Amino acid sequence: MDVNTYLQVVGQWFIKSGIKIFLIIILTLILFKGAKIFANRIIILISRRKHCDDNEFKKRMDTLSSIIRNIFNVVILSIALAMILGELGIDIGPILAAAGVVGLAVGFGAQSLVKDIISGFFIFLEDQIRVGDVVQIAGKSGVVERVNLKLTILRDIAGNVHFIPNGHIDVVTNMTKGYSRYVFEIGVAYREDVDEVTKVMTQVDEEMRSDPDFKEDILEPLEIMGLDQFADSAMIIKARTTTKPIKQWRVAREFNRRLKKKFDELNIEIPFPHTTVYIGQDKKGHSPSLNVIHEQKV
Repeated sequence: MDVNTYLQVVGQWFIKSGIKIFLIIILTLILFKGAKIFANRIIILISRRKHCDDNEFKKRMDTLSSIIRNIFNVVILSIALAMILGELGIDIGPILAAAGVVGLAVGFGAQSLVKDIISGFFIFLEDQIRVGDVVQIAGKSGVVERVNLKLTILRDIAGNVHFIPNGHIDVVTNMTKGYSRYVFEIGVAYREDVDEVTKVMTQVDEEMRSDPDFKEDILEPLEIMGLDQFADSAMIIKARTTTKPIKQWRVAREFNRRLKKKFDELNIEIPFPHTTVYIGQDKKGHSPSLNVIHEQKV
């Protein structure tokens, strides 16, 4: 083949297929740019609906934007490569069949991984967990140290670190999202005046909300729910306090300490368990004898 014939063949190929391949590449680059804009628009829309300015939330949204963009890019690139191979005269049927077999094998072997990634994607999307939250998931509880698409890492109060695959997370209990609450169940003796006890609890709460060390952590006045139940040895008065996230335990411990001191000052009894012995009577009104021996050690 002489030079002129070769150039003629190349020219014909360029006119027939080369221009198409060039246009496919240009269109692919444009679609890459469009995928980036589309992913960013989705994240902006989600952020507006959440009305959240939290830095951790923004990091999550950036991660989600990258994931969505990469998914679009892989799809676009796959279609573009298939079209280019077709223009080059390469039969893509066997390639697609081989890719399908390999994909099926990988899919069976990586079901757990795919489940973890999909679950992690929705955890990110719905902002269920953030670093620093105290949560209970998969039967474990602790502070979230790290979370990604594959797994969530918790550290419990004893210092144990739990690595939990996201695919194992069915229910998320977040104890520090937005704000936190602590529920008090205060037991007092039956002889006490309930109104007096609730008044003392309110006073202790007011003192804490005036204390510089605690007033910034307490968001609302103590909510007294009232006399909740009659227990075996005490009346249970229920109340709850609302605090900044993760501050509820600090506030509750100090409240309990101050309340105990106040009860001691006012001689309000926090009772020990009591047992009442009932001998019983028969149908004739007779009771069996009860022998009581009192021994005093000298």
